[in-house]
Amino acid sequence: MPTLYLSPHPDNFQNYRVLIAARYDLALPSVVELPPAQGAPPQPPASCPLPKLPALESRPGVWVSGPAAVAHFLAPEQLRGQGPAGAARVQQWVSYAEGEIAPAACAAAFSALGLAKQSKQVVERAGAELCRALGVLDTHLKLRTYLVEEAVTLADVTVACALLLPYKYVLDPASRAPYPNVTRWFLTCVHQPQFQAVLGPVKLCEQAAGGGEYQLGTQEPAAPSEVGPAAGAVPASGEAPVKSASQLKKEAKKKEKLEKFQQKKEKSQQQQAEKKVKPEKKEKRDPGVVTYNVATHPGEKKDVSGPMPDAYSPQYVEAAWYPWWESQGFFKPEYGRQSVSEPNPKGIFMMCIPPPNVTGSLHLGHALTNAIQDALTRWHRMRGETTLWNPGCDHAGIATQVVVEKKLWRERGQTRHDLGREEFVREVWKWKNEKGDRIYHQLKKLGSSMDWDRACFTMDPKLSHAVQEAFVRLHEEGVIYRSKRLVNWSCTLRSAISDIEVDKKELSSRTLLPVPGYKEKVEFGVLVSFAYKVENSDEEVVVATTRVETMLGDTAVAVHPWDPRYQHLHGKHVLHPFTGRRLPIICDNFVDMDFGTGAVKITPAHDHNDYEVGQRHSLDCVTIIDDSGRLINVPPPFLGMKRFEARGAVLEALKQKGLFKEVKDNPMVVPICSRSKDVVEPLLKPQWYVRCEGLARGAAEAVRRGDLRILPPSHCRTWFQWMDNIRDWCISRQLWWGHRIPAYFVSVADPSVPPGEDTDGRYWVSGRSEVEAREKAAKAFGVSPDKISLQQDEDVLDTWFSSGLFPFSIFGWPHPSEDLAVFYPGTLLETGHDILFFWVARMVMLGLKLTGKLPFREVYLHAVVRDAHGRKMSKSLGNVIDPLDVISGITLEGLHAQLQDSNLEPAEVERARQGQKSDYPAGIPECGTDALRFALCAYTAQGRDINLDVNRILGYRHFCNKLWNATKFALRGLGGDFQPPPGPEPSGAEGLMDRWALSRLSLAVALCDAGFQAYDFPGVTTAVYSFWLYELCDVYLECLKPVLAEGGPGEVAAARRTLYTCLDAGLRLLAPFMPFVCEELFQRLPRRTPQAPPSICVTPYPSPQQFCWRDEALEASLEFALGIVRALRSLRADYNLTRTRADCFLQCLDGATADTARRCSAAIRTLSCSGLVQVLGPGQAPPAGCAVAVASDKCTVHLLLKGLIDAEKELAKLAGKQVELQRQIERLQERMETPDYGAKVPPKVQEADAAKLRQSRAELQKVAEAMETFQRML
Repeated sequence: MPTLYLSPHPDNFQNYRVLIAARYDLALPSVVELPPAQGAPPQPPASCPLPKLPALESRPGVWVSGPAAVAHFLAPEQLRGQGPAGAARVQQWVSYAEGEIAPAACAAAFSALGLAKQSKQVVERAGAELCRALGVLDTHLKLRTYLVEEAVTLADVTVACALLLPYKYVLDPASRAPYPNVTRWFLTCVHQPQFQAVLGPVKLCEQAAGGGEYQLGTQEPAAPSEVGPAAGAVPASGEAPVKSASQLKKEAKKKEKLEKFQQKKEKSQQQQAEKKVKPEKKEKRDPGVVTYNVATHPGEKKDVSGPMPDAYSPQYVEAAWYPWWESQGFFKPEYGRQSVSEPNPKGIFMMCIPPPNVTGSLHLGHALTNAIQDALTRWHRMRGETTLWNPGCDHAGIATQVVVEKKLWRERGQTRHDLGREEFVREVWKWKNEKGDRIYHQLKKLGSSMDWDRACFTMDPKLSHAVQEAFVRLHEEGVIYRSKRLVNWSCTLRSAISDIEVDKKELSSRTLLPVPGYKEKVEFGVLVSFAYKVENSDEEVVVATTRVETMLGDTAVAVHPWDPRYQHLHGKHVLHPFTGRRLPIICDNFVDMDFGTGAVKITPAHDHNDYEVGQRHSLDCVTIIDDSGRLINVPPPFLGMKRFEARGAVLEALKQKGLFKEVKDNPMVVPICSRSKDVVEPLLKPQWYVRCEGLARGAAEAVRRGDLRILPPSHCRTWFQWMDNIRDWCISRQLWWGHRIPAYFVSVADPSVPPGEDTDGRYWVSGRSEVEAREKAAKAFGVSPDKISLQQDEDVLDTWFSSGLFPFSIFGWPHPSEDLAVFYPGTLLETGHDILFFWVARMVMLGLKLTGKLPFREVYLHAVVRDAHGRKMSKSLGNVIDPLDVISGITLEGLHAQLQDSNLEPAEVERARQGQKSDYPAGIPECGTDALRFALCAYTAQGRDINLDVNRILGYRHFCNKLWNATKFALRGLGGDFQPPPGPEPSGAEGLMDRWALSRLSLAVALCDAGFQAYDFPGVTTAVYSFWLYELCDVYLECLKPVLAEGGPGEVAAARRTLYTCLDAGLRLLAPFMPFVCEELFQRLPRRTPQAPPSICVTPYPSPQQFCWRDEALEASLEFALGIVRALRSLRADYNLTRTRADCFLQCLDGATADTARRCSAAIRTLSCSGLVQVLGPGQAPPAGCAVAVASDKCTVHLLLKGLIDAEKELAKLAGKQVELQRQIERLQERMETPDYGAKVPPKVQEADAAKLRQSRAELQKVAEAMETFQRML
C-alpha cells in the first residue's frame, strides 16, 4: 500500500488538497504525520530523495513529492478532466491556484490572523490580489456549477483548498457579498462527502479575525499582542503558544521573500506601464439577478424596446408575458375565428387537464404533466388547429374535509359535528373561495396555456347536475346497486376510502408503527400461532395470524381438502375459547397446504379473502370492530377496547388458557390511509356499487379494436389485466363534503308493505329531486305518494365518480351545447401511468355508457417522477421538490424551514434534513420555468420512472443563456435596419455555410414534427437543443463572424437572411417547451410582414413541407470538415496551444477528398483557430516539426509546432508523465492480477478499473507519439 507523509499542521491546506484527492479513489494510502525535529520544520524520511512535503512512497524506493504532484498521482482519472481538452483546462486552473490564488489567500489570511507582521502596503496589496482572484472566479462560475466540468475535478479541489483560510478567517458576510457565485461553488465543494471526510464541517467566517479590525483590502490588521503561531497553524483561543527560534527564523525568511516578490512584481508592472500605456479596462461586474422594472399594467404588452441585459435572467424574461397572453385571448379556441363551430380544415385539438385537488399545491408530478400537456397544446395551436386545453379543479372530498376540520379545531376548538352538516359545508365553501385558486396561480407560473374562462370545479352547479344525472340513469338501469361488502375503512376519518388512497407499507420483520389515537407505537410484522381445541376430542388445530385480535370474529377454520393431516377432521368443529362458538372445519382449495400448519382461521367480516371463503360456505359474518375502531359483539373484558389494545389483551388471554404457541417475525404489507396515516381496517358496510363487468368489456374492446390508442403500447397489457379482471366499484364515502348521493330509503305507511332492510335494493329509489323520488317509490309499491316517507342517504359519492364524468360534464352534459358538440369527444388524454385505472379507465367506461362515445381517441401516459437516486418522492426523505423552488431557487436553510412546517416526526425531520444537505448542499439554484419545463420533457425517455437531477435542470438554464447570447450577437450582426424577406425560402446566393445551416434547420424541423406526432418528447428536445447548441452556436455563428466582418455586400446579405431564418424558425421550434424566453427573443426580431402574428404563441410552427432544403451531400462534406476541426482542436489541447494560431496541412488520399477540404478550408480555419490551412497536393510532404492526427480514413492532419513550442521543455514534461502513467498501469495490473480480485471486488469497481486501465494505456500511447514528434523537432 502507498504511504503518504504529511506535515502535522492542523490547517495546512496543501495536506487537505492531497487527502481530498485521495478520497476520490477507492485505494486510500497509509498516512504518516511527521513531527518537527528539534524545532525545525518536518522533513520527509531519509530514504526520500525529494525534500518537499507532502511526499508519497508509491512503492518501495519510488517517491512523488510536493502537493501538486502527489494530488495528481493519487487522484482518479475522473478528477483529472475528461479527455485531453478537459485535462488541459484542469491543469490550467491548478497552475492558476498555485501561482495566483494560494499566495494571495495566504498573505491575506496570515495578515488578518497576525501570523505575519507586514506593512500596510503589503497588507492592502494582499487583499487586492485576493479580491482580484475572487473576481475572476466569480465571473467564471456565474453560469457553472464547477470550474471545468459538471462534476468535481482537481481544479475544484485545489482552488477550494487554497481558499479555505480566507473563508474560515477573513471573508466575513460583507466581504463575501460581492462574490456570490464563488461562495455558492465553495459551499457545494466542501459539502461533498470526500471533502467532509477530510475537513469535517466548514464554518464560514462571521467576523474577520482580529475582532473586526481587519477588513479585506481596506485596513491594516491590528498588531497582535504576541507573536502568533507558525504559518499554517490554526490560532488557538486565548493566548498564542510561544514559538521556537527556528520557527521565528523561518517566518522572517518567508516575510522577506514575500516582500521581495511584491517589489519585483511592482517593478515589472511599472516597466510594463512605461512601455505601453493602455486604456484602463472597465471592471466586468456580475450583474446579479436582473429584474424587469418597466411599469407595465397587467395585460399590457411587455416593453422590449430597451437593450438586452448582459445575461439571461429568468426573473427578467418571465415578467409580464403571461398576463398579456391571457388578455389577448391567445389561449382561447375562438382566437382568430368567429366561433368554435367555424369549420377549420386544419382540425380540432381538445384536451382536459387531470383536475388537481383544490387542496393541493404544485409538485413535480403536476409540473411534468403540465410541461408535456402545454408543449402539446402550444404545438397544436401553432399548427393552426382550433385548440382548447380545458382547466379544472377537483373538490377532493376526503382531503378537503380533513383540511377544513383541522382548521376548525385549530382556530375554534370545534369539530364538524359541533357545527352540523349544512354549516360545515358552508365553511368548506368559504375556505375554497379563499384558498382554492392557489393551484391555478401556480399553473400560470408554469406557463400553462389554458382557457381560464372555461375553468371548472367539480362541485360547480353545472358539474353537480351532471353527477346527479349520471347516478340516477345508472341506478335506473341497475348498473348502480346497493350491497353490503368489505371496504377499506379509515377509523380516523370514519369513512371508506378508495384503493388509490391506501399506501402499502412493506415490513420485513417486527416493526413498531405509530397509529393515530394511540400513545404507544403498535407492533406489526409478526405471526402469532395459537390452537383451537377440537370438539369432543383431545386434538387441537394450530392456526397463525398477523392480526390476533380478529380471532374474536372467527367463524370457521379452513383446511385443504387433500391435506392428509386433517382429512379425519372434515365436518367436525373446534371451540372458540372466548365466545364458546362452534367453528366448523371447512375444506377450501384456497388454503396453501405448505404454508404454516396448513390450517387457516376464517374471519369473514374483517378480511377480503376470508369474506370470499365465507360467501362460498355460507358462514356467518360477525363484525367485531365498529366505525371508530373499538371492539363490539365480543365478550368482556374485550368489549369496548380499541382494536390494537385488544391485540395485546387477546394474546395474554390465549397464554393464560394454554393455547398460545409462538410469535415469530413475518414479512407483511400494512395498509395505511394516505390521508389520515391510520391503519386501514376491512369492515363490512352497506354501500353503493357500480357494476363494472359490462362497462369494462366495452372499454377493453375499444382498445382491442384500435378505437382507443394507449401510448406507450406497453401499458395495454396493464389495461387488459384490469379490465378483464375488474371488480365492482364502491362509490360511497362517509363524508359531508362532496356530491351527496341522490338516493332515498323508502318507508311505506301501509300495513300491507313490510319494513325494508338497508341492503334490500327494492327499498331504495333515486331521483333528480325528492319529488321525483317520491313518485318513483309510490309507483313501485303501488300506494299514493302521501304514504311514502323518504330518507336521503347521508353519504357522498367517491371523488373519482365525478372525475370520471369530467370530459363531458365540463361542457354541460346532459344538456346540449356548442362546446359539447365541437369538443366532445376530445382528442387526447395525457396523464401519469399511476392513475390509468383509477381515472382513465373510469372516464372511458362512463363515457361509453352515458354518451355512447369514447371521451378521447388517444391516451398518452407519462412517467412517475423520482429523485436523482431513483427513490420515490417522500417528505420524510427530504427529497420532495417544489417546482417553484426550482424556478426561483432556494437556500438550504429555506429547504430546512419547509420541513419545520410539515407534519413529520422529529426523527423524520432530521433524516429529511440530512437528505437535503446531501443532495442540495448549497440549496437549489434559480433555474427558471423554461429550463424546468424543458428538462421534464427531455427526461420522459427514461421509461416508467424519471430520476430527476436538479443539476441537469441547471444545465438547461445555461442553455437559455446560450440562446440569449446567440440572439444578442445575431441582432448585432443583422443590424438595426435589417428587413427580412417575406418568406424563408433561399435566394440562391447563399454560401456554403449558409446552405449547410439551412439544411440542418430542415432536418431539425422534420425531427421535431415527427417527434410531436409520435409523442417522442426527448426526440423533439434533443433535435432542437442540438440545432441551437451544436450547429447554430458552435458552428454557424462562429463561421459567420469573419463573413460579417470582411465579406462582400452580397455575401453579407445572404448570410443575414440565413441567420434570420435560423433564429426565427429555431425559436418557433423551441417555443412549445420554453415559451417565456422564446417570446422575449422573438419580440426583439424584426417581422417579415406587417400582418405577422403578434405573438410566437400564435405564429405557425415550422413544417417539413416549407423547410425542405435538406442537402445530405453537403452535410457529409461539412461533417468531414468538422472531423478535421475536431482533430485540430485535439492536437491544440494536447500541446497546450491556447491562443497561438498554428498552420495546418491536410494530406488527403484522393482528389475528391482534397477538393472537399479546399471548399471547406475557410470554415476549418475559423473553427479550429488555425493560421494557414493548406491542402497538400499528391506527393507533397508536410513541413518538418508537425504534430499528426488522423481526421478520417481519407485525411491526415499535420499541425505545425516548430517555432511555437520549446521542444526540450515539453519532452521533459512528457517524460515525467510517461513514468507516472507506467506506474499507474503497473499498479492497476498488479491489483487486477491478485488471486481474489474477481471474487472480492464488486463488478462495478472491476468495470471502472478496466476502463481506467484502457484510458491509461491510450494516454501512454499518445504521450509516446507526442514525444516522438518533439524528438523530430530537436
